[in-house]
Amino acid sequence: MRGTARDLIGQAEATLAAAGVASARLEARLLLAHALGAEPASLLLAATTVLDAPALPALLARRAAREPLALILGRREFWSLDLAVSPATLIPRPDTETLIEAALAARPDRGAVRRILDLGTGTGCLLLAALGEFPAAWGLGVDVAPAAATLASGNAARLGLAARAAFLCADWAAPIAGRFDLILANPPYIESAAIAGLMPEVARYEPRRALDGGADGLDAYRCIIAALPRLLAPDGVAVLELGAGQADAVAGLARRAGLVPLAPRADLAGIARALILATNPPAAAGRGEKTARAKKHLASRCETSSVPSHGSNRRPGDGVPASGVIAGPGTGAQVSASPGSAPRDVA
Repeated sequence: MRGTARDLIGQAEATLAAAGVASARLEARLLLAHALGAEPASLLLAATTVLDAPALPALLARRAAREPLALILGRREFWSLDLAVSPATLIPRPDTETLIEAALAARPDRGAVRRILDLGTGTGCLLLAALGEFPAAWGLGVDVAPAAATLASGNAARLGLAARAAFLCADWAAPIAGRFDLILANPPYIESAAIAGLMPEVARYEPRRALDGGADGLDAYRCIIAALPRLLAPDGVAVLELGAGQADAVAGLARRAGLVPLAPRADLAGIARALILATNPPAAAGRGEKTARAKKHLASRCETSSVPSHGSNRRPGDGVPASGVIAGPGTGAQVSASPGSAPRDVA
């Protein structure tokens, strides 16, 4: 395509709008800049300049077919971090930043958080954002897909966090032993029957394993919550992402596992999006009342603390021993392979 920046953006906008893309003009500008290898802001200065953009038609065709913009651009911002994305992972959403806000509210003693576990790490967005906020921490990201763990490892390297993170290919927390101060998870939580009705960008292009939560949407929560009592440090917390309307059901699963669910944190749309779970140690003589007061204080703090969002605009293994310490200073975390589920460290 050839024309002035203004004309090319106008033509691209019309193509995208006809395909049902909501933010057609904004995405037209981003795609033109991508086709030119330029910054979007530079197009404002080139409004009347004649440009050659031979790559633009192919990019527009992909977006008109409702391929997500992030996959076309190959990048997505999360908590002010520039992350590479791929079809192997769920695309990070602004809603998921609520989990980082909740973690900061639950653990304001940032220097005391030394070990972080991210289950279903995908791009690594949650783990890498958390490592940026908890400067003394080392983290482990786990994903069942080797391509996802490799992508997350690459993101850690590009962000200068490779020395503080390791990534493992495994089925949730099955091969992990050790205790963590903070556990994060954005599990698949959409009911199987509902996936076909999702917007095309999601239903057609994002990996089903990252979406499908089983018949009731709760399969992954059952696996994760069952492992939390052995993985959480005595003062540790877990923060789980929720689907709309799932807070009570997930809190019930947590209580039955002996955990204490705290008030969920809402996203910008007012939907309960992040559920904080604390350990529930047995009451000890002389300190039961103190423990109860501490838990009440933590619950209150998580409800009222305000943490500013840093987000975007808005939404089995070769070369690894069967067991051993995952690289990282003082982690206390070990992996052990179970039959048919050998771990892979791709960091």
